[in-house]
Amino acid sequence: MVDFLVSLNNFIWGAPFILFVMLIGLYFTARSGLFTFAHFGHVMKNTLGSLTSKEARKKDDKSVSPFEAVCVAIGGCVGTANIAGVATAMATGGYGAVFWLWLWAFFGMMVKIVEVTLGCYYRGKDENENYYGGPMYYMEKGILREMGLKVGGPLAVLFSFFFVFQSVQGSQGFTIAEIFNATFGWNMVVVVAVYSAVVLYLIWSGRQGAVNFATKCVPFMCVVYLVAGIVLIVLNIQNLPSAIVNIFHDAFTGTAAFGGFLGASVIQAMNSGVSRSMNSNEAGMGSSPLVHGSADCEHPMRQGLWGSFEVFVDTLIICSITALSVACSGVLDTGLTGATLTIAAYETMFGHFAAYYIAIMAIMFGLTTTTGYYIYYVTIIKYIFRHKPILRDKLIAVFKIYFPLMNVVVTSFIVFTGQDATLFWTIVSIVTAGPTFFNLIALFILRNKFFQIFKDYKARYLGKGNVDPNFHVFYEDDPEIAAKEEAIRAELRKEVADAYAHKG
Repeated sequence: MVDFLVSLNNFIWGAPFILFVMLIGLYFTARSGLFTFAHFGHVMKNTLGSLTSKEARKKDDKSVSPFEAVCVAIGGCVGTANIAGVATAMATGGYGAVFWLWLWAFFGMMVKIVEVTLGCYYRGKDENENYYGGPMYYMEKGILREMGLKVGGPLAVLFSFFFVFQSVQGSQGFTIAEIFNATFGWNMVVVVAVYSAVVLYLIWSGRQGAVNFATKCVPFMCVVYLVAGIVLIVLNIQNLPSAIVNIFHDAFTGTAAFGGFLGASVIQAMNSGVSRSMNSNEAGMGSSPLVHGSADCEHPMRQGLWGSFEVFVDTLIICSITALSVACSGVLDTGLTGATLTIAAYETMFGHFAAYYIAIMAIMFGLTTTTGYYIYYVTIIKYIFRHKPILRDKLIAVFKIYFPLMNVVVTSFIVFTGQDATLFWTIVSIVTAGPTFFNLIALFILRNKFFQIFKDYKARYLGKGNVDPNFHVFYEDDPEIAAKEEAIRAELRKEVADAYAHKG
């Protein structure tokens, strides 16, 4: 079973899939004129620089604010992958994995803009008039209804299925159990059972409870992890130049065996770096549009900038802190993997205190990711079963228990088979590929629609070109389209009301 999973991962994340992913990222980055690089200041000004603005906090009882959306989204992607996933990538792919992690983050900043923008542009409402957006909406509305391509329907179904299928990996529990086992010697299955109970409590608090938790926790945890990582790197500053040289050199030559490290080929470095980067920053996976589509924003691409900011924070800052900490501290050849490798890096300077610090960070990272992903999964379940509200409600009730329970199942499987973190991250890589594949296909099909929105944004906010007064900023700003969509919603509301009435 274990050998099969490893072989399956190597097949899925082989050269063809990595090339496909990279070409999509390169296409959008190049066609946009390297927007995230050329207008980096504009992106930061309208994200980090606007955190206290009224626009960032704007919301009503039917939506979330842009700031809340980005906190949930960052919470969803800044998780234990930043602590353990990056370390595992380096343990299996060598220094070169970091280069490929960075490269996808560079492309991913633009890809995240594309998917968040489209998610907001095609957003819809449920029977209670709450805003919801996401890949299945731009697949159904954009590809199926607007473009008239029948492939839009199957894409929405396949994306939804494979995205929810990701829940089989659990929700950060394995890494947290791994850290507490390494730090305190606690039984991993017991730890993950307690963690799952906390997760169960949080998700029963509902969508707004998860949003509030992420809004309070995400800014704090990012700053604390950043400061400690910078201190570690500065204390090992003499090793930084050689570490950076190794990262760029080994990306194209592979890593020779040394110490406890077995070495890695170029394809291993690419596999480890790209898959871990995508799993961490989620660019291309279609997750962030699921919450950003609920944001009360004035322009779809304005919210898309927050998506780019997520990738920058998650990978080019936080993941880089972990990677450079491991590289500079000289622990890569110890044979350790996962969170234990990151702990070893921090212990070189902070002693045993490092294990306690990583444990606290893992809990915060894990819980924000878990609550973020719970929102994502429930949004998709509501979409899939929107015509069957009774079944939908029952499935959501079951999912509230199934979701945290999978932590116990996955961790127990890995522990009782005598495996380590490498198997866990192999499972994560496998289930990440499915939704990513179908989402990237949809983004490419809708490329011209995105660049119409992009052109409008540049005219309105960057003074480049003329604003077309006939261009509709949101899909339903067109009265004719709005009437058709409202008719569909009215029929849906009737179906829901009839279903509940029949239930009695």
